[in-house]
Amino acid sequence: MPVLFVFVDGVGAGSRDPEVNPLARGDWLLSRFADGGGASLPAGGQAVLADATLGVAGRPQSATGQAALLTGENAPAHLGQHLVGFPNAPLRSLIAERSLFRRLSAAGRSAEFANAYPIAYLRALGIDCEGEPEFGFPRRRPRPSATTLAFRAGAGRFRTWPEARAGRGLTHDITGERARAHGLDLPERSPEAAADLLLSLAAGADLTLFEFFESDEAGHSREMARATAVLSRLDRFLRALVAGLPADHSLLVTSDHGNVEELSTRNHTRNPVPVLGFGPAARRLGEIRDLTHVAPLLLDLAGAAGTSAAA
Repeated sequence: MPVLFVFVDGVGAGSRDPEVNPLARGDWLLSRFADGGGASLPAGGQAVLADATLGVAGRPQSATGQAALLTGENAPAHLGQHLVGFPNAPLRSLIAERSLFRRLSAAGRSAEFANAYPIAYLRALGIDCEGEPEFGFPRRRPRPSATTLAFRAGAGRFRTWPEARAGRGLTHDITGERARAHGLDLPERSPEAAADLLLSLAAGADLTLFEFFESDEAGHSREMARATAVLSRLDRFLRALVAGLPADHSLLVTSDHGNVEELSTRNHTRNPVPVLGFGPAARRLGEIRDLTHVAPLLLDLAGAAGTSAAA
């Protein structure tokens, strides 16, 4: 049963105050609030709130939050702290061993990462790919994100910008606008067209991941106009996914920590994060109480429950 996992960085459930929370300014799918409320979801969708602190003091951060989502392990407790940015060596080891993509592969299930990357970036990470680099890369080697590490642990093939150009991958901003603004040759897609493309990619895999991180960037900027524009574009994309989702497909949408819901600060928040489920996933959301419960549910929905992480 195909499963779509849309990971949205930096979206928590905050107050209903539109002066600080852009999610209170629109009736968006991710407009979930700390009191547990929010508008009804279409197509029988359900929503719950998941704890992102995982019993560790301090504000949740990207490296540990994403590791928890992608492994089912309490990554902050494993390190003894929340870790900002990119995974360190202990976290990289945890992801390599416990990645849900590794477990999918061990169970004979297929997985896709719908995001397309510049060839130059992938090669700088030591990831093989065909084609000519679009630009030169700084001498300093980039650090891989948790999503990149998790997908690589399953020996998955990364998509490139030429594939996005050919309609076989998506840019991280959904529309390709950011790359075009820098003079790079990528097609312009509406959020609805991007959703159609993602649905077509997901039809041939047991689990398909798409990562969107402009929401976290907007939260750090503290710019209300930027945040509402980003959230509006994301909502069009998500609504189109829901509208086109086949009856036997699951869609799960969640985040790693709060941020954009509280523009009075540049920092992440300790707010819970929304988890949205559509299709068969909607009936299983009661199983999710914190970030560590997302990976087991995704594995079960994709037909790989119980697979040994060491396989």
